[in-house]
Amino acid sequence: MKKIIVGALVGGLLIFIWQFLSWTVLDLHRPAMEHTTKQDTLLSVLSSNLTEGGYLLPNLPKGASMEEHEKLGTAMSGKPWAMIQYHASFQNMSDMYMNMTRSLLSSMVMIALLCWILARWEKKNFGSILLASLFTGLIVFINAPYSQHIWYHSFDIRAHLIDAIAAWGLTGIWLGWWMKRA
Repeated sequence: MKKIIVGALVGGLLIFIWQFLSWTVLDLHRPAMEHTTKQDTLLSVLSSNLTEGGYLLPNLPKGASMEEHEKLGTAMSGKPWAMIQYHASFQNMSDMYMNMTRSLLSSMVMIALLCWILARWEKKNFGSILLASLFTGLIVFINAPYSQHIWYHSFDIRAHLIDAIAAWGLTGIWLGWWMKRA
Protein backbone atom coordinates (compact mmCIF):
# COMPACT_ATOMS: atom_id res chain seq x y z
CA MET A 1 0.00 0.00 0.00
CA LYS A 2 2.92 2.33 0.77
CA LYS A 3 4.24 1.89 -2.78
CA ILE A 4 0.87 2.87 -4.23
CA ILE A 5 0.44 5.93 -1.99
CA VAL A 6 3.98 7.28 -2.39
CA GLY A 7 3.96 6.39 -6.09
CA ALA A 8 0.70 8.30 -6.54
CA LEU A 9 1.87 11.34 -4.56
CA VAL A 10 5.17 11.73 -6.40
CA GLY A 11 3.85 10.58 -9.79
CA GLY A 12 0.83 12.89 -9.51
CA LEU A 13 3.14 15.76 -8.64
CA LEU A 14 5.28 14.98 -11.72
CA ILE A 15 2.20 15.04 -13.99
CA PHE A 16 1.02 18.28 -12.35
CA ILE A 17 4.43 19.96 -12.72
CA TRP A 18 4.66 18.94 -16.37
CA GLN A 19 1.16 20.33 -17.04
CA PHE A 20 2.15 23.59 -15.37
CA LEU A 21 5.32 23.85 -17.46
CA SER A 22 3.54 22.89 -20.67
CA TRP A 23 0.78 25.50 -20.32
CA THR A 24 2.90 28.32 -18.85
CA VAL A 25 6.69 28.41 -19.12
CA LEU A 26 6.96 26.28 -22.28
CA ASP A 27 3.74 27.77 -23.75
CA LEU A 28 3.18 24.66 -25.88
CA HIS A 29 -0.57 25.24 -26.14
CA ARG A 30 -0.29 28.79 -27.55
CA PRO A 31 -1.60 27.72 -31.00
CA ALA A 32 -5.01 27.02 -29.38
CA MET A 33 -5.09 30.35 -27.50
CA GLU A 34 -3.95 32.98 -29.98
CA HIS A 35 -4.52 36.69 -29.48
CA THR A 36 -6.62 38.85 -31.75
CA THR A 37 -6.66 42.63 -31.75
CA LYS A 38 -10.43 42.35 -32.32
CA GLN A 39 -11.03 40.57 -29.00
CA ASP A 40 -13.04 43.40 -27.42
CA THR A 41 -15.31 43.64 -30.45
CA LEU A 42 -15.74 39.88 -30.66
CA LEU A 43 -16.49 39.54 -26.94
CA SER A 44 -19.03 42.35 -27.18
CA VAL A 45 -20.80 40.60 -30.07
CA LEU A 46 -20.69 37.24 -28.29
CA SER A 47 -21.97 38.59 -24.99
CA SER A 48 -24.92 40.27 -26.65
CA ASN A 49 -25.83 37.20 -28.72
CA LEU A 50 -25.00 34.08 -26.67
CA THR A 51 -25.78 32.50 -23.37
CA GLU A 52 -23.10 30.51 -21.56
CA GLY A 53 -22.29 27.30 -23.41
CA GLY A 54 -20.45 25.64 -26.28
CA TYR A 55 -21.28 26.45 -29.90
CA LEU A 56 -20.37 24.98 -33.27
CA LEU A 57 -20.82 27.43 -36.13
CA PRO A 58 -22.54 26.86 -38.46
CA ASN A 59 -24.85 24.27 -37.01
CA LEU A 60 -28.50 23.27 -37.09
CA PRO A 61 -30.98 23.32 -34.22
CA LYS A 62 -31.56 20.14 -32.24
CA GLY A 63 -33.98 17.83 -34.01
CA ALA A 64 -32.97 18.81 -37.55
CA SER A 65 -33.45 16.06 -40.12
CA MET A 66 -30.65 14.00 -41.67
CA GLU A 67 -31.45 15.70 -44.98
CA GLU A 68 -30.89 19.13 -43.39
CA HIS A 69 -27.56 17.93 -41.93
CA GLU A 70 -26.44 16.62 -45.31
CA LYS A 71 -27.43 19.89 -46.99
CA LEU A 72 -25.50 21.91 -44.37
CA GLY A 73 -22.46 19.63 -44.72
CA THR A 74 -22.41 20.21 -48.48
CA ALA A 75 -22.92 23.96 -48.09
CA MET A 76 -20.12 24.21 -45.45
CA SER A 77 -17.51 22.49 -47.60
CA GLY A 78 -14.48 24.76 -47.93
CA LYS A 79 -16.03 27.55 -45.84
CA PRO A 80 -15.04 28.93 -42.42
CA TRP A 81 -16.33 27.38 -39.21
CA ALA A 82 -15.75 27.92 -35.49
CA MET A 83 -16.14 26.32 -32.11
CA ILE A 84 -16.89 28.72 -29.28
CA GLN A 85 -16.74 28.04 -25.56
CA TYR A 86 -18.54 31.09 -24.21
CA HIS A 87 -18.47 31.96 -20.51
CA ALA A 88 -20.56 34.83 -19.18
CA SER A 89 -18.00 35.87 -16.55
CA PHE A 90 -14.34 35.25 -15.77
CA GLN A 91 -13.65 33.87 -12.32
CA ASN A 92 -10.98 35.74 -10.40
CA MET A 93 -7.61 34.31 -9.46
CA SER A 94 -8.80 32.99 -6.09
CA ASP A 95 -10.56 30.20 -8.02
CA MET A 96 -7.20 29.35 -9.61
CA TYR A 97 -5.98 27.84 -6.33
CA MET A 98 -8.99 25.53 -6.14
CA ASN A 99 -8.48 24.53 -9.79
CA MET A 100 -4.81 23.82 -9.12
CA THR A 101 -5.73 21.72 -6.09
CA ARG A 102 -8.29 19.75 -8.10
CA SER A 103 -5.76 19.25 -10.91
CA LEU A 104 -3.10 17.97 -8.51
CA LEU A 105 -5.55 15.62 -6.78
CA SER A 106 -6.88 14.25 -10.07
CA SER A 107 -3.29 13.63 -11.24
CA MET A 108 -2.61 11.73 -8.02
CA VAL A 109 -5.76 9.64 -8.48
CA MET A 110 -4.73 8.77 -12.07
CA ILE A 111 -1.31 7.62 -10.91
CA ALA A 112 -2.79 5.75 -7.92
CA LEU A 113 -4.95 3.77 -10.35
CA LEU A 114 -1.91 2.96 -12.48
CA CYS A 115 0.10 2.00 -9.36
CA TRP A 116 -2.71 -0.28 -8.24
CA ILE A 117 -2.52 -2.13 -11.56
CA LEU A 118 1.29 -2.26 -11.49
CA ALA A 119 1.33 -3.55 -7.90
CA ARG A 120 -0.60 -6.62 -9.03
CA TRP A 121 1.90 -7.59 -11.74
CA GLU A 122 3.95 -10.57 -10.70
CA LYS A 123 6.78 -10.01 -13.16
CA LYS A 124 7.61 -6.36 -13.52
CA ASN A 125 10.80 -4.55 -14.24
CA PHE A 126 11.82 -0.97 -14.88
CA GLY A 127 11.19 -1.25 -18.62
CA SER A 128 7.75 -2.82 -18.35
CA ILE A 129 6.66 -0.21 -15.80
CA LEU A 130 7.99 2.63 -17.99
CA LEU A 131 6.21 1.21 -21.04
CA ALA A 132 2.97 0.72 -19.10
CA SER A 133 3.12 4.35 -18.02
CA LEU A 134 3.87 5.59 -21.56
CA PHE A 135 1.08 3.42 -22.98
CA THR A 136 -1.31 4.84 -20.37
CA GLY A 137 -0.33 8.35 -21.48
CA LEU A 138 -0.93 7.42 -25.11
CA ILE A 139 -4.32 5.90 -24.23
CA VAL A 140 -5.26 9.14 -22.46
CA PHE A 141 -4.06 11.16 -25.49
CA ILE A 142 -5.87 9.02 -28.07
CA ASN A 143 -9.09 8.86 -26.03
CA ALA A 144 -9.50 12.59 -25.46
CA PRO A 145 -7.42 15.17 -27.36
CA TYR A 146 -6.81 13.06 -30.48
CA SER A 147 -10.38 11.74 -30.77
CA GLN A 148 -11.63 15.32 -30.48
CA HIS A 149 -9.01 16.45 -33.05
CA ILE A 150 -10.24 13.90 -35.60
CA TRP A 151 -13.61 15.66 -35.77
CA TYR A 152 -12.78 19.22 -34.74
CA HIS A 153 -9.23 20.12 -35.73
CA SER A 154 -7.35 21.51 -32.72
CA PHE A 155 -4.31 23.69 -33.09
CA ASP A 156 -2.40 22.29 -30.12
CA ILE A 157 -2.65 18.56 -30.88
CA ARG A 158 1.16 18.23 -30.98
CA ALA A 159 1.36 19.86 -27.56
CA HIS A 160 -1.08 17.28 -26.19
CA LEU A 161 1.04 14.47 -27.67
CA ILE A 162 4.20 15.98 -26.15
CA ASP A 163 2.35 16.25 -22.84
CA ALA A 164 1.35 12.58 -22.98
CA ILE A 165 4.86 11.37 -23.75
CA ALA A 166 6.76 13.72 -21.44
CA ALA A 167 4.48 13.66 -18.38
CA TRP A 168 3.74 9.94 -18.46
CA GLY A 169 7.34 9.15 -19.44
CA LEU A 170 8.70 11.07 -16.44
CA THR A 171 6.14 9.36 -14.24
CA GLY A 172 7.09 5.98 -15.73
CA ILE A 173 10.76 6.59 -14.93
CA TRP A 174 9.81 7.44 -11.34
CA LEU A 175 7.45 4.47 -10.99
CA GLY A 176 9.92 2.12 -12.66
CA TRP A 177 12.44 2.98 -9.98
CA TRP A 178 9.99 3.25 -7.05
CA MET A 179 7.82 0.19 -7.72
CA LYS A 180 10.88 -2.06 -8.10
CA ARG A 181 12.59 -0.94 -4.87
CA ALA A 182 13.03 -3.69 -2.34
